Amino acid sequence: MNIQNPLSLTALVLALLAVPVMAQTAAPLDQPDTVVLSDSLTYDDARRESVFTGNVIMTRGNMKLLADRLVMHEDDDGFQYGTATVTAGRQVQIAQENPEKFEVLQARGLRGEYNGKTEEIMVIGQAVVTRFICGKPFDTITGEKIVYHQKTDTYQAFSGPKSATTDGRVRSLAKPRAKADAAIEECRRKAGQ
Repeated sequence: MNIQNPLSLTALVLALLAVPVMAQTAAPLDQPDTVVLSDSLTYDDARRESVFTGNVIMTRGNMKLLADRLVMHEDDDGFQYGTATVTAGRQVQIAQENPEKFEVLQARGLRGEYNGKTEEIMVIGQAVVTRFICGKPFDTITGEKIVYHQKTDTYQAFSGPKSATTDGRVRSLAKPRAKADAAIEECRRKAGQ
Protein backbone atom coordinates (compact mmCIF):
# COMPACT_ATOMS: atom_id res chain seq x y z
CA MET A 1 0.00 0.00 0.00
CA ASN A 2 1.76 3.16 -1.20
CA ILE A 3 -0.08 6.32 -0.24
CA GLN A 4 0.58 9.99 -1.08
CA ASN A 5 0.10 12.14 2.06
CA PRO A 6 -3.38 10.80 2.92
CA LEU A 7 -4.03 11.55 6.57
CA SER A 8 -1.76 14.36 7.64
CA LEU A 9 0.36 11.70 9.32
CA THR A 10 3.42 13.22 7.71
CA ALA A 11 4.23 15.28 10.78
CA LEU A 12 4.31 12.21 12.98
CA VAL A 13 6.25 10.06 10.64
CA LEU A 14 8.80 12.85 10.28
CA ALA A 15 9.12 12.79 14.03
CA LEU A 16 9.32 9.04 14.35
CA LEU A 17 12.69 8.39 15.82
CA ALA A 18 13.64 12.00 15.44
CA VAL A 19 16.70 11.31 17.50
CA PRO A 20 19.42 13.87 16.99
CA VAL A 21 19.61 12.17 13.65
CA MET A 22 16.86 14.12 11.94
CA ALA A 23 17.08 15.72 8.52
CA GLN A 24 20.57 16.35 7.25
CA THR A 25 19.43 19.37 5.20
CA ALA A 26 18.09 21.55 8.01
CA ALA A 27 20.36 24.24 9.40
CA PRO A 28 21.70 23.32 12.86
CA LEU A 29 20.22 26.48 14.39
CA ASP A 30 16.77 25.46 13.14
CA GLN A 31 16.90 22.11 14.94
CA PRO A 32 15.38 21.87 18.43
CA ASP A 33 17.46 20.55 21.32
CA THR A 34 17.30 16.83 21.99
CA VAL A 35 17.22 15.54 25.57
CA VAL A 36 17.58 11.84 26.35
CA LEU A 37 16.98 10.48 29.84
CA SER A 38 17.88 6.85 30.61
CA ASP A 39 19.15 4.60 33.36
CA SER A 40 22.49 4.28 31.59
CA LEU A 41 24.45 5.57 28.59
CA THR A 42 27.37 3.93 26.83
CA TYR A 43 29.18 6.15 24.33
CA ASP A 44 31.85 4.92 21.92
CA ASP A 45 33.56 7.82 20.12
CA ALA A 46 35.54 5.55 17.77
CA ARG A 47 32.34 3.84 16.58
CA ARG A 48 30.31 7.08 16.78
CA GLU A 49 27.66 5.23 18.75
CA SER A 50 25.51 6.07 21.77
CA VAL A 51 23.49 3.37 23.54
CA PHE A 52 20.84 4.51 26.01
CA THR A 53 19.24 1.76 28.13
CA GLY A 54 16.53 1.55 30.76
CA ASN A 55 13.41 3.70 30.78
CA VAL A 56 14.56 5.81 27.81
CA ILE A 57 12.69 9.10 27.37
CA MET A 58 13.78 11.24 24.46
CA THR A 59 12.28 14.66 23.75
CA ARG A 60 12.96 16.87 20.76
CA GLY A 61 10.78 19.94 20.38
CA ASN A 62 7.15 18.75 20.61
CA MET A 63 8.11 15.10 20.06
CA LYS A 64 8.57 12.46 22.75
CA LEU A 65 9.90 8.90 22.35
CA LEU A 66 9.62 6.16 25.00
CA ALA A 67 11.65 2.94 24.72
CA ASP A 68 13.71 0.52 26.76
CA ARG A 69 16.79 0.95 24.56
CA LEU A 70 17.88 3.54 22.00
CA VAL A 71 20.98 3.05 19.83
CA MET A 72 22.20 5.98 17.73
CA HIS A 73 25.22 6.07 15.40
CA GLU A 74 26.74 7.96 12.48
CA ASP A 75 28.56 6.50 9.47
CA ASP A 76 31.77 7.81 7.85
CA ASP A 77 29.76 9.96 5.42
CA GLY A 78 27.90 11.69 8.26
CA PHE A 79 24.60 9.86 7.77
CA GLN A 80 22.88 9.10 11.04
CA TYR A 81 20.85 6.09 12.18
CA GLY A 82 18.72 5.21 15.20
CA THR A 83 16.99 2.11 16.55
CA ALA A 84 14.55 2.11 19.47
CA THR A 85 13.48 -1.21 21.04
CA VAL A 86 11.52 -2.54 24.01
CA THR A 87 11.41 -5.68 26.12
CA ALA A 88 8.73 -8.34 25.59
CA GLY A 89 5.18 -7.18 26.22
CA ARG A 90 5.92 -3.49 25.66
CA GLN A 91 5.95 -1.10 22.68
CA VAL A 92 8.10 1.81 21.52
CA GLN A 93 5.90 4.90 21.77
CA ILE A 94 6.30 8.15 19.88
CA ALA A 95 4.07 11.22 20.17
CA GLN A 96 4.26 14.49 18.23
CA GLU A 97 2.13 17.45 19.30
CA ASN A 98 0.90 20.14 16.93
CA PRO A 99 -0.69 22.70 19.29
CA GLU A 100 -1.90 24.97 16.46
CA LYS A 101 -4.13 22.16 15.18
CA PHE A 102 -4.96 20.71 18.63
CA GLU A 103 -3.43 17.55 17.22
CA VAL A 104 -1.30 14.74 18.62
CA LEU A 105 0.12 12.14 16.28
CA GLN A 106 1.03 8.92 18.03
CA ALA A 107 2.93 5.86 16.81
CA ARG A 108 3.73 2.62 18.53
CA GLY A 109 5.36 -0.67 17.63
CA LEU A 110 7.87 -3.23 18.78
CA ARG A 111 10.78 -1.37 17.14
CA GLY A 112 11.44 1.99 15.53
CA GLU A 113 14.24 2.74 13.05
CA TYR A 114 15.64 5.79 11.27
CA ASN A 115 17.99 5.62 8.25
CA GLY A 116 19.56 9.00 7.47
CA LYS A 117 21.08 7.86 4.20
CA THR A 118 17.80 6.71 2.64
CA GLU A 119 15.76 9.16 4.74
CA GLU A 120 13.35 6.45 5.84
CA ILE A 121 11.62 6.13 9.19
CA MET A 122 10.02 2.82 10.19
CA VAL A 123 7.77 1.49 12.94
CA ILE A 124 8.03 -2.30 12.90
CA GLY A 125 6.01 -5.03 14.59
CA GLN A 126 2.42 -4.36 15.62
CA ALA A 127 2.77 -0.91 14.06
CA VAL A 128 0.01 1.63 14.71
CA VAL A 129 -0.07 5.32 13.78
CA THR A 130 -3.03 7.38 15.10
CA ARG A 131 -3.94 11.06 14.76
CA PHE A 132 -5.82 12.57 17.69
CA ILE A 133 -7.67 15.90 17.53
CA CYS A 134 -8.69 17.41 20.87
CA GLY A 135 -7.86 14.10 22.51
CA LYS A 136 -10.15 12.05 20.24
CA PRO A 137 -8.80 9.52 17.71
CA PHE A 138 -9.46 10.51 14.09
CA ASP A 139 -7.25 8.56 11.67
CA THR A 140 -5.43 5.26 12.21
CA ILE A 141 -3.10 3.08 10.14
CA THR A 142 -2.12 -0.40 11.36
CA GLY A 143 0.12 -3.10 9.97
CA GLU A 144 3.27 -5.09 10.62
CA LYS A 145 5.47 -2.25 9.37
CA ILE A 146 4.87 1.38 8.45
CA VAL A 147 7.64 3.13 6.48
CA TYR A 148 7.81 6.86 5.79
CA HIS A 149 9.97 8.05 2.87
CA GLN A 150 11.04 11.63 3.66
CA LYS A 151 12.43 12.37 0.17
CA THR A 152 9.11 11.68 -1.56
CA ASP A 153 6.72 12.52 1.32
CA THR A 154 5.06 9.11 0.97
CA TYR A 155 4.60 6.15 3.23
CA GLN A 156 3.86 2.47 2.97
CA ALA A 157 2.10 0.09 5.33
CA PHE A 158 2.80 -3.64 5.12
CA SER A 159 0.88 -6.68 6.32
CA GLY A 160 2.45 -9.68 8.02
CA PRO A 161 2.26 -12.07 10.95
CA LYS A 162 3.34 -9.34 13.40
CA SER A 163 0.66 -6.90 12.22
CA ALA A 164 -1.34 -4.95 14.78
CA THR A 165 -4.52 -6.41 13.22
CA THR A 166 -5.76 -9.87 14.14
CA ASP A 167 -5.82 -11.05 10.51
CA GLY A 168 -2.30 -9.75 9.76
CA ARG A 169 -3.49 -7.24 7.17
CA VAL A 170 -3.02 -3.49 6.80
CA ARG A 171 -5.94 -1.40 8.05
CA SER A 172 -6.49 2.30 7.37
CA LEU A 173 -9.28 4.34 8.95
CA ALA A 174 -9.61 7.90 7.66
CA LYS A 175 -12.37 10.26 8.70
CA PRO A 176 -13.43 12.98 6.26
CA ARG A 177 -11.28 16.12 6.34
CA ALA A 178 -14.41 18.20 7.02
CA LYS A 179 -14.93 16.35 10.33
CA ALA A 180 -11.33 16.98 11.36
CA ASP A 181 -11.59 20.66 10.42
CA ALA A 182 -14.84 20.96 12.43
CA ALA A 183 -13.20 19.33 15.47
CA ILE A 184 -10.26 21.75 15.26
CA GLU A 185 -12.63 24.73 15.07
CA GLU A 186 -14.59 23.45 18.08
CA CYS A 187 -11.36 23.19 20.08
CA ARG A 188 -10.39 26.72 19.05
CA ARG A 189 -13.75 28.03 20.28
CA LYS A 190 -13.40 26.17 23.59
CA ALA A 191 -9.86 27.51 24.02
CA GLY A 192 -11.06 31.04 23.25
CA GLN A 193 -8.85 31.47 20.19
